[in-house]
Amino acid sequence: MRTAILIDGGFFLKRYPKIYPGRPYDPKTVAKELHSMAFRHLNRDNGREDILYRIFYYDCPPLIKKVHNPITNRVIDFSKTPQTKFRLEFFEELKKLRKVALRLGHLQDGQRWLIRKEQMKLLLGGKMNLVDLKEEHVQYDMKQKGVDIKIGIDIASLAYKKLADKVILISGDSDFVSAARLARREGIDFVLDPLWNPISPSLFEHIDGLQSVCPNPFPRRPTLPS
Repeated sequence: MRTAILIDGGFFLKRYPKIYPGRPYDPKTVAKELHSMAFRHLNRDNGREDILYRIFYYDCPPLIKKVHNPITNRVIDFSKTPQTKFRLEFFEELKKLRKVALRLGHLQDGQRWLIRKEQMKLLLGGKMNLVDLKEEHVQYDMKQKGVDIKIGIDIASLAYKKLADKVILISGDSDFVSAARLARREGIDFVLDPLWNPISPSLFEHIDGLQSVCPNPFPRRPTLPS
């Protein structure tokens, strides 16, 4: 079967330290593990192996700008943060790997700072005062844009153009349900890999299979919530 593998990058990078605790978290190592994981999804039956159409990786480039923290007025250069450095180097490593295609959205710059949820609860509960806020209690407002729509468009394109017989989506997001329905109506075998993250039982209605090929970080925890 011609198989296309679609990877929600933000979800994968967040789950990686949990499924590979203690493993080096550097761009080259993570990129190689992602590539290896994708190939482990190809079924081998009676000496025949699924044909990999392509690995699609979806993410956003990091924010590149300088801002002032409102608590301390310290200048923060996002272009020089470890997270930005990792992301850019990681993208370059992915570009070197066979059959990998990057699908990049963009970050929406909210141009404001937000108080983190934990501190907001304390403030609203009267257990904390504004003067008690520290630099780490606020975060810059930025959101991914264009990633979900790119995943949906690619699933539709794969289905309508008959480019693949099977789609494997590595994600924990339920926003793909509409695209999964479309793909299945067009005869696509749609498999979800949530990297052992629990999913809602109702999602089973919209997929053909559930499979994770990475180590289970919680072997005694059920895949589905009780």
